Amino acid sequence: MSFFKRLKDKLVGNPVEEEKVEEITEEEAAEQKQDEATEPAQIEEIVEEVEKVEEVPVTESSIETEIPEAMEDQEQLEQQEVQEVAIVEEPEEEKKPSAWSITQKFKAGLEKTRNSFTSKVNDLVARYRKVDEDFFEELEDLLLQADVGFETVMELMDKLRFEVQRKNIKDTNGIQTLISEKLVEIYEQGEEDLIELNMQPEGELTVILFVGVNGVGKTTTIGKLAHRLKSQGKTVVLAAGDTFRAGAIDQLQVWGDRVGCEVIKQSEGSDPAAVMYDAIRAAKNRKADVLICDTAGRLQNKVNLMNELEKVHRVISREIPNAPHEVLLALDATTGQNALVQAQTFKEATNVTGIVLTKLDGTAKGGIVLAIRNKLHIPVKFIGLGEKMDDLQPFDAERYVYGLFADGLDKELQNSED
Repeated sequence: MSFFKRLKDKLVGNPVEEEKVEEITEEEAAEQKQDEATEPAQIEEIVEEVEKVEEVPVTESSIETEIPEAMEDQEQLEQQEVQEVAIVEEPEEEKKPSAWSITQKFKAGLEKTRNSFTSKVNDLVARYRKVDEDFFEELEDLLLQADVGFETVMELMDKLRFEVQRKNIKDTNGIQTLISEKLVEIYEQGEEDLIELNMQPEGELTVILFVGVNGVGKTTTIGKLAHRLKSQGKTVVLAAGDTFRAGAIDQLQVWGDRVGCEVIKQSEGSDPAAVMYDAIRAAKNRKADVLICDTAGRLQNKVNLMNELEKVHRVISREIPNAPHEVLLALDATTGQNALVQAQTFKEATNVTGIVLTKLDGTAKGGIVLAIRNKLHIPVKFIGLGEKMDDLQPFDAERYVYGLFADGLDKELQNSED
């Protein structure tokens, strides 16, 4: 299945399912008409009953005997009205963003990378009418400049050369689609459900541990993830385990207040492992679904801080077997290859299960996503595409690659349809 075909299926959906929805809607409409036809007769019956009640003579004795019953009936009606209002006032589930709006977020969030990288690719395609070795060498340089990573670029070049030879491709028409397809293949290669969080069954506590150096947007990302989980109906508790950085506890408390999550904390300078112990007990007592744990910004050259991180990990595992269920490493996309170095170090210190790549909208080197995935075999589970609460999005390889090549791919699609 081609890249465009897969992307269209995600955006448009299954026509067969849409037909089923229309059929159901027609049946419901028929039932609604039938109900509307019977409503006048029911209203007339109610009016007649009311008139009969009004015709009953009222005496003082009957009033005295009927007041208690009326009060009881009134109380029952009030209770019933309260229940009905409670049902009506229950917060409606937030409308899920459409597939198209999510794709547009990827496109907008990767604008800086696309403007610097894809414009050069477009120039390259315009200058080279034929796909030859000179074309591949210049393309290789462009990919390296976008921080795609040396190993990933070499693998991509091998795949492109093989595909060009197999399909006997002579010119550069459609080459961006081919590049996109191969990048998606490299990222996904043989693994499924990479972005799904390891959520525990209902009734069990899921523990998510966040790690990362100072300044990468870790605390902000925790707040956004808490908001996302709460919108899915989860009860979320936050643990303020970054007790070393001044203001870190207050910053997490602000996010907790903003998204409506309880924050378990101690004073600055407290033992982070003790905070985690208290947070787990509190989350269990409150029957929470998810506990998200913040940690100090640990510089990769500080051995004692890495040891502290391992201690936190041990405390969590002791209180809840197999926890933490996710260890998410927050990385700043604007740091490029330095983010890759951080990921390697944290992977050695703890079992990192996923990457959250922040500030992707603020860098022209968005190719670091592919470098991390291909070199470290750690999936990127979320990416930050802006400052808004819902700008933390689950990573999607196809939408990501589309965001990189959107302008060129749209032109190729238009040409193919013409």
